[in-house]
Amino acid sequence: MSFAVTRGLTWPRGRAASVGVRSQAFTGERVSKVLIVVLFSAMAMRIARDVAITHHTTGLLLLVSEALVVVFTMIRRPAGTVDRSLNARILTMFSTFAPQLVRPASLHPLTTESFTLLLSGIGLILVVMGKVSLGRSFGLTPANRGVVSTGVYRFVRHPIYMGYLLTHVGFAIANPIGWNFFILTAADVTLMLRAIREEQTLALDPAYSGYMQRVRWRIAPGLF
Repeated sequence: MSFAVTRGLTWPRGRAASVGVRSQAFTGERVSKVLIVVLFSAMAMRIARDVAITHHTTGLLLLVSEALVVVFTMIRRPAGTVDRSLNARILTMFSTFAPQLVRPASLHPLTTESFTLLLSGIGLILVVMGKVSLGRSFGLTPANRGVVSTGVYRFVRHPIYMGYLLTHVGFAIANPIGWNFFILTAADVTLMLRAIREEQTLALDPAYSGYMQRVRWRIAPGLF
């Protein structure tokens, strides 16, 4: 067996490599948590200013949805199997952080605010129900933090993502500028790709493979 020397201690190289991987993972976790808090804080200030001026409240529902991402990111449990590939990291970062770059627009919405509130409200309910079902199993990077198949997970495999899509559509309709359409469309496309990537990791668990056979659809029954 080969050994590595660190600060006067002699460790097996396999153990040293394992410590290095855990250290990098811990650093990555801290960086992602700081970044998500910073971006969310900036988003909250933009939306709060807009609500104070326009009294349009659709953006507040998106803000609550993103706040849940922040809270559950902070309390999530450690994962067993984690996909640390570059593709997984890019998909996770863009689909998570991009929605927090949206901008409120002082324009007339494409439809009534009651409709955008209804759409965003349904999306927020799905997000809340999904995250309550997951609890501390919620995570960002594709990983196995325990298989959950109860609650809204009995109907689709990624109900939280369905909720995100609805709140994003509601916000884009209420704030119809090119930047919002671009950033939310890009975020949602990467969200779909992230769902596929997550399942490639989760399917390594026989329990999740069985769950996939019982629940056919990922996000929208009959569509995807």
